[in-house]
Amino acid sequence: MRIRTLLISAITLLAITVSQNAQAQSRKALLKENKELKEKIDSLKAVLAEMIEQQNSTDSLTAELVQIYEGTPEESLEYTTESTDSLLNLWYMHRQASSISGVMVPDSVQYTSQIPDSVYIRRLEAINSYITLPYNHTVRNYIILYSEKMPEKMSSMLALAKYYFPIFEETLNAYDMPLELKYMAVIESAFNPTAVSRARAKGMWQFMYSTAKSYGLKITSYVDERFDPITAADAAARYLKDAYDIFGDWTLAISSYNCGLGNVSRAIRRAGGKRDFWSIYPFLPRETRGYMPAFVGAMYAFNYYKEHGIVPARSPLPHHVDTFYVRKNLHFQQITELVGIPSEDLHNLNPQYLKEIIPGKEVPSILRIPSRYAAAFVDLEDSLYNYRATDFFTPATLENIHRGANGEPERIVYKVKKGDYLGKIATRHHVTVAQIKNWNGLRNNNLRIGQKLVIYSGDYTPSKSSSKNSGSKTGNSSSASSSSADSSGANYEVYTVKSGDTLSSIAERYPGVSAKRIMDFNKMKNSKIRVGQKIKIPKKK
Repeated sequence: MRIRTLLISAITLLAITVSQNAQAQSRKALLKENKELKEKIDSLKAVLAEMIEQQNSTDSLTAELVQIYEGTPEESLEYTTESTDSLLNLWYMHRQASSISGVMVPDSVQYTSQIPDSVYIRRLEAINSYITLPYNHTVRNYIILYSEKMPEKMSSMLALAKYYFPIFEETLNAYDMPLELKYMAVIESAFNPTAVSRARAKGMWQFMYSTAKSYGLKITSYVDERFDPITAADAAARYLKDAYDIFGDWTLAISSYNCGLGNVSRAIRRAGGKRDFWSIYPFLPRETRGYMPAFVGAMYAFNYYKEHGIVPARSPLPHHVDTFYVRKNLHFQQITELVGIPSEDLHNLNPQYLKEIIPGKEVPSILRIPSRYAAAFVDLEDSLYNYRATDFFTPATLENIHRGANGEPERIVYKVKKGDYLGKIATRHHVTVAQIKNWNGLRNNNLRIGQKLVIYSGDYTPSKSSSKNSGSKTGNSSSASSSSADSSGANYEVYTVKSGDTLSSIAERYPGVSAKRIMDFNKMKNSKIRVGQKIKIPKKK
């Protein structure tokens, strides 16, 4: 907020300067200076717009905490269910809910409530959770935050939970894991399937690129399964199961989901080997310390919202959904125009498809639609693929789909249009401003109409020495100095541990291989490793 205020002040000051100098300079000099000042103002506006857009697309609670601490209302977000239709209401709910993920209450803040500690303790005990629910002043802060400080946002999340919780419970039950883990989706993203954090973690379950690939999530030019709440929930469950196998404690497994296995392992060592959350609490990263207390606070609020006068909003998502396997390329618009399913429904139920294209020809792909359209979809399925196919699938598009399905990054050249700025272009292509500037050697945010920008798909970083059509993906391959493939045909590679390595960070270098699998393959009793140690990395099956 302070940076935004400074930028606005700078723009205002420049405008005043133009006015003051107008009378003292010649017309020619004035026009020249006005042009220079206009360029500076446009640049400042671009920076400001970029910051606003990035803030709106992240899952931070900063704005909400400012309102709580300073009492500043955000009137522009005062919508009601009655004033919007169901689709707009869904967008609003996701926006409202997503602003509370990544919640972090400073230790110095102490919320007050009329409810005594004894009531909170009794209610937590009554939940009868398989995961231990501790109670202290930190947990109390989060209980009050979720149950009293943000009733509208809790109302929105309760509505979305009606759709998502049964799905997550089914996934957790399949892995024989505590169903309470479903509340992690509240802490991670507040049920926002398209959430993107400042660190570029994506989706409702907030997976980083390398971790997502390690757990088998598909990421191509056209599909990013981090945005699929159901598929990502399965990957999250497998990660948590691996973490629990390593630490033997669900609170530590939950904490590792936020900061990584390595940070939790280091915190255990610094705590003298103690393996409970509150013993390692002082040694965890600051943002992780509030994670488990927030988990307890969210669980409390979802169980006792009625006692706090919170009423769930009307659920905008369909109660019944049918799933189909698509085995040919299909565009959302083909489905909308022929079957009549609103495009918003297709986006909300299938957020993993980045460009409204289901690349089913390369590999069968899942399509979820409201059940009321299932019969019409089946009746028209044979006609769908041919309907305006040449309009939606040009030879260039088909080639890009083929390349994307094989993991090759798509390289496009974007021509800047009137009204464009870096933040807008970055959001449209699911990349960051920093990436666009790096790919195009831009030193500032200035753009001109007609300028051509090279943009790559996904989390792709071309090497400086590579050609325009080649490059390497960050965090996805190990360097020659640290890892060597076994040339004898063995089913493993040998990795030499470097300073700063953890089992988790090593596993992230090898897609499809988890830290737990490395431990089992090397018959390791714990996750402790040392610099120079040789570790066998099993090849992906």
